[in-house]
Amino acid sequence: MTISQPVCHPHPNDPFKHLPPCSSDKGWFRSLFVHKVDARKDAHSNLLSKKEISNLYKIQFHNVKPECLDAYNSLQTEVQTRLHRDQDYPCEVVGSWNTWYGEQDQAVHLWRYRGGYPALSDCLQKLRDNKEYLEFRKERAKMLISRQNQLLLEFSFWNEPLPREGPNIYELRTYNLKPGTMIEWGNRWARAIKYRQKNNEAVGGFFTQIGDLYVVHHLWAYESLQSREETRNSAWQQEGWDVNVYYTVPLIRHMESRIMIPTKSSPLQ
Repeated sequence: MTISQPVCHPHPNDPFKHLPPCSSDKGWFRSLFVHKVDARKDAHSNLLSKKEISNLYKIQFHNVKPECLDAYNSLQTEVQTRLHRDQDYPCEVVGSWNTWYGEQDQAVHLWRYRGGYPALSDCLQKLRDNKEYLEFRKERAKMLISRQNQLLLEFSFWNEPLPREGPNIYELRTYNLKPGTMIEWGNRWARAIKYRQKNNEAVGGFFTQIGDLYVVHHLWAYESLQSREETRNSAWQQEGWDVNVYYTVPLIRHMESRIMIPTKSSPLQ
């Protein structure tokens, strides 16, 4: 008795139709392509940032010699004030702080460049030709242990950081995300930010473009540490906040919190 073999009829568009019918190779080879992921249609920066404006931000972390912190603050304030007021330089100070809890003897500065990368390039070129600024850098270098900076864009769903009166303390919460999770983070926080607006505590939200990548910074303002605790606890009383935490925590590789005190010249007081 002859047993007939099943006949496989490949689909006209089957990319594997060149293989022999019912080939075992076809089965394992096809299995490599079963799971398909749609390609992103645009860069993360375009999907998450504000399109109606072209602000670029720079955050600086300066670790200062403990004995030099007061002198550093005075020198930095003088130079920042000049640059902030000079219309020839397309940059402005958003805020300046000293870390209170977190890494000690640290200064944090947030700059805004209205006009994006061209404004940044224009500002850097002018500073290279500014002899007074070059002397400032030499003097400042004597006071520093190390320094780091990052270029940032602001999330489209966050407030633009604007000057505010004090006294306030500020919390900079930094999240190092797993690569590939920035879109999901943005989608979750776009819905969750409403739970953190009640006391006007949300100052700004940013993600890195240059420097350490897949890093998110959330900047918050509180009247005091007690106010911070009460505000954060009240978010848990709102239905939906727990869902945001549940889905965003697995996206994080590392997180850090800094409590910061604004310097006298900081627009964010």
